[in-house]
Amino acid sequence: MKFTKMHGLGNSYIYVDSFRESLPNEEKLPALAVKVADPHTGIGSDGLILILPSEIADVRMRVFNNDGSEAKNCGNGLRCVAKYVYEHRYVQKEEFSIETLGGIVTANVHPSRTGEVHEVTVDMGLPKLKRKEMPMRGEGAALDEPVIASTEHVNGTDYTFTAVSMGNPHAVFFVENVAEASVETDGPVVENADLFPDGTNVEFISIMSETEMNFAVWERGSGVTRACGTGACAAVVAAVLNGKASKDKDITVHLPGGDLLIRWSSRDDHVWMKGQAVTVCEGTYMDH
Repeated sequence: MKFTKMHGLGNSYIYVDSFRESLPNEEKLPALAVKVADPHTGIGSDGLILILPSEIADVRMRVFNNDGSEAKNCGNGLRCVAKYVYEHRYVQKEEFSIETLGGIVTANVHPSRTGEVHEVTVDMGLPKLKRKEMPMRGEGAALDEPVIASTEHVNGTDYTFTAVSMGNPHAVFFVENVAEASVETDGPVVENADLFPDGTNVEFISIMSETEMNFAVWERGSGVTRACGTGACAAVVAAVLNGKASKDKDITVHLPGGDLLIRWSSRDDHVWMKGQAVTVCEGTYMDH
């Protein structure tokens, strides 16, 4: 199986061009994702992304985490898919649509004079705030909500969070210092809390100014990663909802792997994300 490894801010995936490559049976895809993601016996990545034809958009993306679970969306993956399909001429325009399990999004590539794409802007669409849209137990929105039941005191800390879905669920916590947040211990506890029947991504955010924040993430199905595009979008939405930021401003989100520029527009309520997309290598994977 030929593959391309790409990353967005260090959030790396193995990309398979399903326009050209034959894929295993559907039931074998989760196991394949686990195999290729293993850094010791596979290629090493945060998961597997398939680039496919679409009947309702210009192209289609499927995302598998490194534990084999399928994600509904991936912001960093979207930028890399946009780079790939433009550079390989599957699309002939700089603005086009990508189908995901979480919905259809619009990507804008910013090619150089030689046609290479180093940055991509993605219209991530409308944030979803109702619990049933996460999904999350209860009614209405979760704004500055206590973590309840068995996780009320996670690692001795009383946590409140804001829930935002950007095609996949996010629980956003505001902390004084991201560097001191217990991401590896508290993240999986919140991810698997009864409050979230399908689990959730968990973000820890510290506000530096109205247009700047620091960010750390525990990703559902992947653990600690260097970047999460949908998580950065959710963090900005949560910051606006809690009066810590404003709409229509470009907000720099500092992730461990680098920076993303996020804006929540009041014109159409869509969230826009701009960031890098990088090709690491190409090769052939031999499944054993």
